[in-house]
Amino acid sequence: MNNQVALAGSSALDAFYAREQAHPDKTYLIQPLPGGQVQQYTWGQVGDQARRLASYLLSLELAPGSCIALVSRNCAHWIIADLAIWMAGHVSVPLYPNLTADSARQIIEHSESRVVLVGKLDDWASLSSGLPEDIPWVGLPLAAEDARLRPWQELMQAYEPMTDSPTPDPEALATIVYTSGTTGMPKGVMLSFAGMYFSAKNCLRLFGITDQDRLLSYLPLCHVAERQFVEIASLLAGETVYFSETFETFLQDMQRARPTVFFGVPRIWVKLHLGVIAKMPARLLDAMLKVPVLRHRVGRRVLARLGLDQIRYAVCGAAPVPPSLLEWYKRLGLKIAEVYGMTENCGYSHLGRPRKLKPGWIGLPNPGVECRIAEQGEVLVRSKANMLGYYKDPERTAETLDEQGFVHTGDVGEIDNEGFLRLTGRLKDIFKTSKGKYVAPGPIESLLAEHERVEQVCVVGDNLPQPLALIQLSELGLRQAQQQRAVLEQMLGELLLAVNARLDRHEKLGCLVVIGDAWRIENGFMTPTLKIKRSVVEATYREQCELWSVSGQPVVWHAMD
Repeated sequence: MNNQVALAGSSALDAFYAREQAHPDKTYLIQPLPGGQVQQYTWGQVGDQARRLASYLLSLELAPGSCIALVSRNCAHWIIADLAIWMAGHVSVPLYPNLTADSARQIIEHSESRVVLVGKLDDWASLSSGLPEDIPWVGLPLAAEDARLRPWQELMQAYEPMTDSPTPDPEALATIVYTSGTTGMPKGVMLSFAGMYFSAKNCLRLFGITDQDRLLSYLPLCHVAERQFVEIASLLAGETVYFSETFETFLQDMQRARPTVFFGVPRIWVKLHLGVIAKMPARLLDAMLKVPVLRHRVGRRVLARLGLDQIRYAVCGAAPVPPSLLEWYKRLGLKIAEVYGMTENCGYSHLGRPRKLKPGWIGLPNPGVECRIAEQGEVLVRSKANMLGYYKDPERTAETLDEQGFVHTGDVGEIDNEGFLRLTGRLKDIFKTSKGKYVAPGPIESLLAEHERVEQVCVVGDNLPQPLALIQLSELGLRQAQQQRAVLEQMLGELLLAVNARLDRHEKLGCLVVIGDAWRIENGFMTPTLKIKRSVVEATYREQCELWSVSGQPVVWHAMD
């Protein structure tokens, strides 16, 4: 059945109105529930609930364009709440669901949010202490039970759905996205309805997305990549959206959804890859994939177990990815295109085209994107998807958005004669050794991350004689560390020699340090999109790095016993 709806208007909200009217009984959102059950919501049901919540927000008689905070893990009612905020003429301020109480309060106070909508959370008791008590709290259906939260069902019964369908000014502020960042205080990125629409509409064309496609939403919806790729794109194209219940059920959720388009950060692609070789020796799998008769069958079987066998278009972004990892998936029969963007341009900048991939390069500029390389190799981009600026921060806005309308990304890169972009690091990540030499850690980390015993890497070296690589072992590496540490140490030593052979003299690593501490989102070492917070890693191990640098050992073990 084809439910294509002609795009009209100039915002995701306009697109929603059109789909709500055209096919109210078509399933839109599929929410997993405890016990293996799922709840399906049609476009009509989503509209009814969003309109009732909008009526409630209008009853508060807030000033038009007021900020409304939304804090929840991904779920159907995250999108329903976002739509309601826009219907009521307000600005959504999504918060990461794992924020500390202090961080949540900081963002709510900075944005002057007038209401907070609370959904599915892992630690409501902790986060709730950071919410101001002088504004209304509304509980979405999967919120924890708390007398301070106005129950969803009560609100649905108390308010009739609003009957009109107000259209927002395309250039108006739609949302303030506070970047999680790997360092420093979050910045409130202001995105317009027009910018979000421009980005998503062009991505539909690039990916060839239709309402027959399926998505799995698992990365935080408050992150611009998930917001655009899942929420805004689905409102425009009419895709069916499945939600992941927990990180632990990710594989089951993938197999339920069988997504046809999929966005994954490098850590997810790495985890899936390591999960496969932990169960099937890499050499055996490689040998089977070299046999023409077996290659297709084996590849499809592995992809099916991962829930990836129905993928039409797979993309990877948000951090550098080792080319060898992309090659591994290609041998299974899955081509993964790299994507590049940032919150400040709605995640819309460059994309690899499946029929025109160049190993080691991200891809070509998206339609309507201009790209330049400035002094020090910084990548500058300009398009209609660019932000309006940083909320209440004209100084940092001027530093990032220049007079010509280019966003200064902070990324270092190069463009070849065909227009392909390659990133080589971040300006702020480049450090200076005690010998006065500058080192970009990103390319070195990519080389180390290709090894199947390595899951995460952070190269440090500020004011040290030579850089060091702090590594975390993969599941396979951890098992070997317990059973055959000497063998693993030899393998890591050989990895160090191999990588150093490809580096300039001042870049060569003094040693590899196997870190025993867990780097997780919960303990502050990683961002919600699974990127390492370099500043936290450097601060945690700074004093020990000086000792490791003069140890004279190629492989140093930290708290592994």
